[in-house]
Amino acid sequence: MLPPSDERSEITVEELAALRLGEFPHRLIDCREADEFDYCRIEGAELIPLSGFAEHAVARLGGDFGQGLVVYCHHGMRSLQATHFLRQRGFRNTFSLHGGIEAWSTAIDPDVPRY
Repeated sequence: MLPPSDERSEITVEELAALRLGEFPHRLIDCREADEFDYCRIEGAELIPLSGFAEHAVARLGGDFGQGLVVYCHHGMRSLQATHFLRQRGFRNTFSLHGGIEAWSTAIDPDVPRY
Protein backbone atom coordinates (compact mmCIF):
# COMPACT_ATOMS: atom_id res chain seq x y z
CA MET A 1 0.00 0.00 0.00
CA LEU A 2 1.09 3.55 -0.41
CA PRO A 3 2.60 5.09 2.70
CA PRO A 4 0.30 7.28 4.80
CA SER A 5 0.51 10.89 3.71
CA ASP A 6 -0.90 14.12 5.06
CA GLU A 7 0.00 15.81 1.78
CA ARG A 8 -1.46 13.32 -0.67
CA SER A 9 -5.10 12.25 -0.45
CA GLU A 10 -5.57 10.62 -3.85
CA ILE A 11 -4.18 7.78 -5.92
CA THR A 12 -4.50 7.28 -9.65
CA VAL A 13 -6.33 4.44 -11.33
CA GLU A 14 -2.96 3.13 -12.52
CA GLU A 15 -1.70 2.99 -8.92
CA LEU A 16 -4.84 1.17 -7.83
CA ALA A 17 -4.46 -1.33 -10.68
CA ALA A 18 -0.89 -2.02 -9.54
CA LEU A 19 -2.06 -2.45 -5.92
CA ARG A 20 -4.68 -4.96 -7.04
CA LEU A 21 -2.04 -7.04 -8.83
CA GLY A 22 0.39 -7.02 -5.93
CA GLU A 23 0.51 -8.40 -2.45
CA PHE A 24 -0.54 -5.16 -0.75
CA PRO A 25 -3.58 -5.70 1.45
CA HIS A 26 -6.22 -3.04 1.05
CA ARG A 27 -9.97 -2.64 1.18
CA LEU A 28 -11.81 -1.01 -1.68
CA ILE A 29 -14.75 1.11 -0.50
CA ASP A 30 -17.44 2.39 -2.88
CA CYS A 31 -19.13 5.44 -1.37
CA ARG A 32 -21.73 5.88 -4.13
CA GLU A 33 -25.39 5.08 -3.53
CA ALA A 34 -26.85 1.57 -3.82
CA ASP A 35 -28.42 2.15 -7.25
CA GLU A 36 -25.06 3.25 -8.65
CA PHE A 37 -23.33 0.26 -7.05
CA ASP A 38 -25.96 -2.08 -8.50
CA TYR A 39 -25.36 -0.64 -11.98
CA CYS A 40 -21.58 -1.02 -11.94
CA ARG A 41 -18.70 -1.46 -9.53
CA ILE A 42 -15.03 -2.29 -9.34
CA GLU A 43 -14.68 -5.96 -8.49
CA GLY A 44 -14.17 -6.59 -4.79
CA ALA A 45 -15.58 -3.26 -3.63
CA GLU A 46 -17.62 -2.88 -0.45
CA LEU A 47 -20.52 -0.44 -0.47
CA ILE A 48 -20.69 2.22 2.26
CA PRO A 49 -22.82 5.02 0.75
CA LEU A 50 -21.73 8.55 1.54
CA SER A 51 -25.31 9.34 2.62
CA GLY A 52 -24.76 7.08 5.65
CA PHE A 53 -20.99 7.27 5.88
CA ALA A 54 -20.81 9.15 9.18
CA GLU A 55 -23.12 6.64 10.84
CA HIS A 56 -21.69 3.40 9.43
CA ALA A 57 -18.14 3.68 8.06
CA VAL A 58 -16.06 3.55 11.24
CA ALA A 59 -18.00 0.58 12.65
CA ARG A 60 -17.84 -1.30 9.34
CA LEU A 61 -14.11 -0.71 8.99
CA GLY A 62 -13.28 -1.75 12.54
CA GLY A 63 -10.44 -0.52 14.67
CA ASP A 64 -7.52 -1.32 12.35
CA PHE A 65 -6.40 2.25 11.70
CA GLY A 66 -3.34 1.09 9.74
CA GLN A 67 -5.25 -0.89 7.13
CA GLY A 68 -5.00 0.26 3.54
CA LEU A 69 -8.21 1.82 2.26
CA VAL A 70 -9.06 3.09 -1.21
CA VAL A 71 -12.38 4.92 -1.50
CA TYR A 72 -14.04 5.65 -4.83
CA CYS A 73 -17.20 7.20 -6.24
CA HIS A 74 -18.29 8.28 -9.71
CA HIS A 75 -15.77 11.08 -10.38
CA GLY A 76 -13.77 11.38 -7.15
CA MET A 77 -15.47 14.19 -5.24
CA ARG A 78 -17.55 12.16 -2.77
CA SER A 79 -14.66 9.77 -2.20
CA LEU A 80 -12.38 12.68 -1.36
CA GLN A 81 -14.89 13.80 1.30
CA ALA A 82 -15.05 10.24 2.66
CA THR A 83 -11.25 10.00 2.68
CA HIS A 84 -10.94 13.21 4.71
CA PHE A 85 -13.64 11.96 7.09
CA LEU A 86 -11.77 8.69 7.67
CA ARG A 87 -8.39 10.38 8.07
CA GLN A 88 -9.82 12.71 10.70
CA ARG A 89 -10.86 9.59 12.62
CA GLY A 90 -7.42 7.99 12.51
CA PHE A 91 -7.47 5.95 9.28
CA ARG A 92 -4.19 7.41 7.98
CA ASN A 93 -3.58 4.93 5.13
CA THR A 94 -6.71 6.02 3.25
CA PHE A 95 -6.80 7.36 -0.29
CA SER A 96 -9.46 8.58 -2.71
CA LEU A 97 -9.41 7.25 -6.28
CA HIS A 98 -8.75 10.24 -8.52
CA GLY A 99 -11.36 10.34 -11.28
CA GLY A 100 -13.45 7.62 -9.65
CA ILE A 101 -15.04 4.69 -11.40
CA GLU A 102 -15.35 6.81 -14.55
CA ALA A 103 -11.55 7.01 -14.84
CA TRP A 104 -11.24 3.33 -13.91
CA SER A 105 -13.61 2.34 -16.72
CA THR A 106 -11.93 4.62 -19.24
CA ALA A 107 -8.29 3.78 -18.47
CA ILE A 108 -8.22 0.35 -16.82
CA ASP A 109 -11.35 -1.78 -17.30
CA PRO A 110 -13.64 -0.86 -20.21
CA ASP A 111 -15.98 -3.71 -19.20
CA VAL A 112 -17.15 -1.58 -16.27
CA PRO A 113 -20.17 0.33 -17.64
CA ARG A 114 -20.03 4.12 -17.73
CA TYR A 115 -22.93 6.40 -16.87
